[in-house]
Amino acid sequence: MTTPPRFELYSFWRTSATYRVRVALAFKGLTATEKFINVDAGEQRSPEFLKINPLGGLPAMIDTAPGETRTPLTQSLAILEFLEEAQPKPALLPTGLHDRARVRSIALMAAADTHPFVTPRVKKYLQSAGRFDDADWRDWQTQWFTTGLQAMEQRLAAEAETGKFCHGDQVTIADICVASIIVVMRVFKIEVADIPTVTRIMAECEKLEAFANADPYRQVGAPAA
Repeated sequence: MTTPPRFELYSFWRTSATYRVRVALAFKGLTATEKFINVDAGEQRSPEFLKINPLGGLPAMIDTAPGETRTPLTQSLAILEFLEEAQPKPALLPTGLHDRARVRSIALMAAADTHPFVTPRVKKYLQSAGRFDDADWRDWQTQWFTTGLQAMEQRLAAEAETGKFCHGDQVTIADICVASIIVVMRVFKIEVADIPTVTRIMAECEKLEAFANADPYRQVGAPAA
């Protein structure tokens, strides 16, 4: 008998943050029933979804296991940490104190210092209050993708802890978060120069099913690539 999915995942095909959770679930051998929230249609601002996440952000995840709270889990990195604790093997964090801090730091460079600049709500504000047109928005995206990824490249190329992946030769949440920036940048057809280490690590990640199957263009609601 097939075990039903433990989680409900509120998602949208192209969101960088939802991609992170998809990869982590697959890596841990866990499954989720996805509930599609159409960001382009503004469904994340609906009264129904705002009861789940008052910030209107994706993803949100509910643990449906018997006896567990149904309070929604929000914020992709919090969800990744939850999954790490709920299913410790295979690990997405190294064991050493300083190693774990380094992995979290690189993850946050992507998820907290790069991704927030290119979200739909920022676009909406800049187009309304800042009178950005499409060209202005593309320049804005390129600026922050470049700033973030070139800073990650500088660290990953210089630090001895970098291996096959961001930290040694095992996948960590750092790889998931860095990859999440690359996949959404591809959706927007933006390229960043001079990131050979990041590009090499991304290629290693995409050899793994957990990453390949989480690609935005493989999700429900995605247009043809």
